[in-house]
Amino acid sequence: MAASLRSSLRHGALALALCSAGFMAHAAETLRLAHASSSDSLINQAMVRFAAEVKKQSHDQLEIQLFPDGQLGDEGAIADATGSGAITMGLGGVVDAIDPRLNAVSLPFLFKDADAVHHFLDSAEGKKFLAMGEARGYVMLSALDSGFRQFATQRAITTPADLAGLKLRTPPNPVILATIKQLGGLPQSIPFGEVYTSLQSGVVDGVEPELRDFNDQRWYEVVKHVSMANYIWSANFWFMNKAAFDGLSAENKQVLESAVADITLWYRAQLDQVYANVTQQLKAKNVVFSDVDRAQFLSKVSPVYDQFSKEWGADFVKQLRHDAASE
Repeated sequence: MAASLRSSLRHGALALALCSAGFMAHAAETLRLAHASSSDSLINQAMVRFAAEVKKQSHDQLEIQLFPDGQLGDEGAIADATGSGAITMGLGGVVDAIDPRLNAVSLPFLFKDADAVHHFLDSAEGKKFLAMGEARGYVMLSALDSGFRQFATQRAITTPADLAGLKLRTPPNPVILATIKQLGGLPQSIPFGEVYTSLQSGVVDGVEPELRDFNDQRWYEVVKHVSMANYIWSANFWFMNKAAFDGLSAENKQVLESAVADITLWYRAQLDQVYANVTQQLKAKNVVFSDVDRAQFLSKVSPVYDQFSKEWGADFVKQLRHDAASE
């Protein structure tokens, strides 16, 4: 009887161990994804869809844990933390930690419109451009539209002369900083989360926002005039720690890449309607829209191209302008 009981216990323990090992083999791997956009932004809507698709297509082997609203820091901190492996994935436009040359997509008036942007990003040249992050330990998954940037102040901005002496908040993007300075403004690099209070207190006179941020962050409560310049397109780069990506199984890599491609297309398809809705909402909040004299702005920005041609290489900038079909 005792021998039989011992044998039964041994078999039971072995079965439990095998069952536990099987469970561990199929337990979900959690990937932490952070961004600074608001919870109700299109970016976060896209990431919620991304998490659901990855979970489904990986048969629950991969789980994306989302941290929106700058919970894990501003965009620069998110890029740094992704590089170190503290988080797995991030989105943002502050990419000096990844490769400063990625800022080149923000050169002034580089792209004619969103179609030109997407054509470049989807081309072999665009994929080669994004691959620059790999040398520093990043896999560039995609580049979502952070959109074309405008001027928002207390009065209409029609020509560069109207920017003279105005303190404008910009993200810490060297191309945007240099462009505002060249156009006669006084760029002020202020963290995203501090923009509202900086406008309210008069630390800055205005911003050069993408319209969705202007609406989502309620900056319209302080400044009421938007001048539609489309002077710079900026990316919300989507990146992943390369060691974490390389550590995935071949199947899960494919799941991740497929979901990124699907969400990128979904996101782009929402933009026209989102901008139409945002514009309507802002007008209902007494925001006044006007257009700029584009020719006058274009005539001022050549020195910005000269500056970054010296910094990144004239051939690099010339090739990018060709690939972006800006000349």
